[in-house]
Amino acid sequence: MLELISSLIYGIQLFLVPICFVVAWSVIGLCAWSLWSAARDSVSKAKQMHQIPCTGCQFFTEDYRLKCTVRPSIANTEEAINCSDYQPKTNPMFY
Repeated sequence: MLELISSLIYGIQLFLVPICFVVAWSVIGLCAWSLWSAARDSVSKAKQMHQIPCTGCQFFTEDYRLKCTVRPSIANTEEAINCSDYQPKTNPMFY
């Protein structure tokens, strides 16, 4: 009886060890791929957000109640990337 159990365990181990090896490395690979995808998406989103020109516009007030005097609904959003009312800030010291 003991011999039957030990041979059964040995037979299971022959299949179980490679399966566990493949599953463990698959989980590690999926975690690495997930981290890479999150980092890649974060970088592309950051590049897109850095294209928003609102902080350099003369109509930007830097007040949380009224961010922009011309288009307050799209100020500091992705819609403001190609804003037709954008005017660069002028430096009053040069006038």
